[in-house]
Amino acid sequence: MITRELSHLEWPFFDDAHRGLARELDQWCRDRNLSDLDDADVYEACRGLVRDLGAGGWLRHCVPAGDGGRLGGRSPRLDSRSLCLIRETLGRYHTLADFAFAMQGLGSGAISLGGNDALQRRYLPPVAAGERIAAFALSEPEAGSDVAALACAARPDGDHYVLNGSKTWISNGGLADFYCVFARTDEHAGSRGITAFVVDAGTPGLEIQEKIDVMSPHPLALLRFDECRVPAANMLGELNQGFKLAMRTLDVFRCSVAAAALGFARRALAEGLAHARGRKMFGQTLADFQLTQAAFGDIAAEIDQSALLTYRAAWVRDVAGRSSTSETAMAKMISTESAQWVIDRVLQMFGGQGVVKNRPIERLYRDIRALRIYEGATEVQKLIIARELLKGG
Repeated sequence: MITRELSHLEWPFFDDAHRGLARELDQWCRDRNLSDLDDADVYEACRGLVRDLGAGGWLRHCVPAGDGGRLGGRSPRLDSRSLCLIRETLGRYHTLADFAFAMQGLGSGAISLGGNDALQRRYLPPVAAGERIAAFALSEPEAGSDVAALACAARPDGDHYVLNGSKTWISNGGLADFYCVFARTDEHAGSRGITAFVVDAGTPGLEIQEKIDVMSPHPLALLRFDECRVPAANMLGELNQGFKLAMRTLDVFRCSVAAAALGFARRALAEGLAHARGRKMFGQTLADFQLTQAAFGDIAAEIDQSALLTYRAAWVRDVAGRSSTSETAMAKMISTESAQWVIDRVLQMFGGQGVVKNRPIERLYRDIRALRIYEGATEVQKLIIARELLKGG
């Protein structure tokens, strides 16, 4: 029997390999009681999750086939539908599981797209095996959505580059074994003067200046580079082409953010249904009230809307083989905003129980909020959609 959470696998966006992947991962999560993960120490929990996801073979979907990837006979590129199905499934069970998987992909994505053969061989197989933890270091104190405003600089010095500056909001900061760092190599060229480098943790001059504690705890830090020497051989892509590489990396993984939000929303619906069926009041259950039923009708429609947009965007990239910039922006915007609404609506059904610390619905309420911001805030997605429309004439 196909459960509500897996019913979308019947849609024509997927092939049998995707359907098998989703069912296998769902069972893997159940077997490990992933919903009951001990996350009192988020750093230790994420280390364990990366190790387990690697041992289970799931991180092989984060890298291309030639570097330990798990794409079989399909395209050697990263498969967006697989990434989305994995993040949706992990997101239904535990936020940190989704986070650990996503950051292995995003953190190493610039190497997959722009690394030379030597860098790909050195870094990607250990990422796929869960043996090395990756991080993506783009944002700065004064450069978030405005990536062209990067101030962290890299100057050439013989066969090295010397990095100076700060990076903030860096997921896996203080946990990662290496960072894909975007730095300014031409101070007068705006977005055309940025270059990417792989910087190993422990490199002299790289300091974890501050760990950042946020409402949905996960490894997050402010990095400081002070005369940090990085081999020129660690450059990703071409000199001064880092902005394009960063955007290409985000384009691959942004759609999976929508899928993670979808997973959160599905978990909220499941929690809400179980609560409504069991909550007795006024001689009946909460589920018997028409207001509750109407709310569930709205929630189900919101979730399917998000799923259709998300997997359409992934299908466009994987199968149609064309740019999915507009479709991905729509999916990211609608899925994250809808998930926030769904979770809030379900929490309301729980009444006072909904705001008890560390109950599933309370955790989801905190977990979803950041997804409307990172990898392009909702307002940025609207601008992207409009730009693509106007570009089309």
